[in-house]
Amino acid sequence: MSVDTTTLLAILAMAAVTYITRIAGLFVADRLVLTGRAKAAFDAIPPAVLVAVIAPTALTTGWAEAIAAAITAIAAFRLPLLATVAVGVASVVLLRGVI
Repeated sequence: MSVDTTTLLAILAMAAVTYITRIAGLFVADRLVLTGRAKAAFDAIPPAVLVAVIAPTALTTGWAEAIAAAITAIAAFRLPLLATVAVGVASVVLLRGVI
């Protein structure tokens, strides 16, 4: 197996940029004072990223996964995190067995 130099350099460059942005975020976050709309926007980032990661998989793998994702989203508004995870796992297992 041979390694293409261009591919290796691209991977190393992407790793360096990822590392630098993560470290820079830690240094910058300590100096920011967020209030009002900016704080609300920053608080919305983690759920938005989570939905962006989960939604394509949930909506392209089949009906059981799509319905289970909807059930889990509804449960997330009413239940704590561990219970929501349990509902999500149980619903996808049951729906895969039925559908």
